[in-house]
Amino acid sequence: MRFERDGDVAVVTMDNPPVNALSSEVVEGLRTAIDRANADAEVRAIVVIGSGRTFIAGADVHEFQKPTAGAYVAELRACLSTIEESAKPVVMAIHGSALGGGLETAMAGHYRLIAPSAQVGQPEVKLGLIPGAGGTQRLPRLAGVAKAVEMCAFGAPVKAQEALAAGIVDRIVDGDLRAGAVDFAREIADKPARRTHHLAGGDAEILAAAREQARKKWRGQVAPLAAIDAVEAATKLPFTEGLKREAELFDECLRSPQAKALIYAFFAERAVTKIPGIFSSAPTYDIARAAIVGAGTMGGGIAMAFANAGIPVTIKEATQEALERGMANIRRNCARLPQDTAEQKLALITPQLTFDGFEQADIIVEAVFENLAVKQQVFREIDVVAKPGCVLATNTSSLDIDRIAAATARPDMVIGLHFFSPANIMRLIEIVRGSATRSEVTATAGALAKRLGKIGVMAGNCPGFIGNRMINVYGREAQFLLEEGASVEEVNQALFDFGMAMGPLAMFDLVGNDVMRDIAAISSSAAVRQPLVLPKLCELGRLGQKTGKGWSQYDQNRKPSADPEVAALIESIASIARRVISTEEIVNGCILALVNEGARILEEGMALRASDIDVIYITGYGFPAWRGGPMFYADGIGLANVVARIEDFGWSPALLLKRLAMEGKTFT
Repeated sequence: MRFERDGDVAVVTMDNPPVNALSSEVVEGLRTAIDRANADAEVRAIVVIGSGRTFIAGADVHEFQKPTAGAYVAELRACLSTIEESAKPVVMAIHGSALGGGLETAMAGHYRLIAPSAQVGQPEVKLGLIPGAGGTQRLPRLAGVAKAVEMCAFGAPVKAQEALAAGIVDRIVDGDLRAGAVDFAREIADKPARRTHHLAGGDAEILAAAREQARKKWRGQVAPLAAIDAVEAATKLPFTEGLKREAELFDECLRSPQAKALIYAFFAERAVTKIPGIFSSAPTYDIARAAIVGAGTMGGGIAMAFANAGIPVTIKEATQEALERGMANIRRNCARLPQDTAEQKLALITPQLTFDGFEQADIIVEAVFENLAVKQQVFREIDVVAKPGCVLATNTSSLDIDRIAAATARPDMVIGLHFFSPANIMRLIEIVRGSATRSEVTATAGALAKRLGKIGVMAGNCPGFIGNRMINVYGREAQFLLEEGASVEEVNQALFDFGMAMGPLAMFDLVGNDVMRDIAAISSSAAVRQPLVLPKLCELGRLGQKTGKGWSQYDQNRKPSADPEVAALIESIASIARRVISTEEIVNGCILALVNEGARILEEGMALRASDIDVIYITGYGFPAWRGGPMFYADGIGLANVVARIEDFGWSPALLLKRLAMEGKTFT
């Protein structure tokens, strides 16, 4: 914290790189600086500003993991009260972002100025929390109930112009923010300090609509509804009482399993880039141009991902018809963007039928049909045209990277980049090293994932890698439950209610039953029991949504409904006496199958950390983030309980799982 005098204005500068997070030290320093300015007879007004690239990106999330979390928040509340009660006006100068505790700090000031490129927000719900230092009480008094509910319960930030229009900030400052803030401070120095304590009243319809929307958007989560309750308190209680109610709701959220899971997931996502000796220290290749073989669903999505990052990309197809179909899909996706933005992105994508220009690419991504022989042939072709130092990447979801790399004379330059569909939207990339892959290539893949706005997670080279290897056993158990007596609808509903984005059989129908059959063929061992119905569905052409029939039947809007033919087929094929299966057994069977396979993956060293598995499942497979991922979820149940339930199913627990349970340890 730096304290300086600019004539009769005190300038307090927060300097806590990289994002001025509100650590305990920053909170204490800020409060001390405000007191110092008030004690200085020559100071007429105070400016609070951040150094570096941002004002305050938020509270220091590490503080919420400590036993002293309650004391930390109490300290922040006291600091903001000191700011608000300052006898001399406090002007907050916002650049970069003021998020969470950052916006709460800004709102405790009497005036707020903002740089044109800055944004403000209350994203605490993404961590299972609500604003806990007055955000739900000050924001509706500045911006109204509707805007406060929108920001506190749904977490999206607002840009400078919108913040000005809403009344959150008082002025946008072009040019030098500090100089503008000092001038403004002198301008208002003798005016009465503005307070945020008056609120005319609430709107029951706004609050009711927000609750309904929150239940849909944040299905199963408690914090968004608590945030709405807190904003409602601002409409019914005096300011001081509203702060107390907010504090009660915040403390309930902080102690909840959901907040613990979401905070864990927050840090797990940041840990995936920490690969000893690779991501942090290995040199990387510069990626200025890209090329893609295949313009289908995956190839087109990957091309858009490169274009979204401003990287020129050439995309090749074997036939004009396939190329036109692929480009039509890309244009359809771009049509959702503003026209000038869409034109800029399309200008970066060059469609063609030849390898012309591939010799200029710094990375070539193969995105053809999931067939080993086909991929090997593509790699033989690109090996001839690619320049030395070009990274050769395969988008395979399950196949052996080493066997693909063996088709080239440079296996050390080959790596797996398993994008998830739709690749221009989904955040996950599994980065799969072959046995010969250079560290520089792996580091380049990690840097590229970040540049594309993706989360790159390292995975070992085994059938199905991490994600599909685990999804195979998950889907297999779902099918066994059908054979034993559960219905398609019961299985899907049980996992949906657990929090999954969709049920396992609905997922099969979305991806394609033929695709899931092929993944199972790669990932499964012939020594284990195999489901009986999926191959028959594929024989009958019931491939899922793309054919209108799969495990369910679909109308023209792809809305599913139960199909009696499938129920009859399952019953005729099943070789096991059918029985009533509870929702609990469905959830345990499917989720603990994930956990057990995840433990085997860790055992074999195919994943570096349990938290990496959790990140893959949250970002790529629709596992509810508020449960922390399958491995964190297992820790919450207790690994001894997990082992007992797995043995009740008649399965063999993974050796690592048994050992951790015996030692009283956890995965995470």
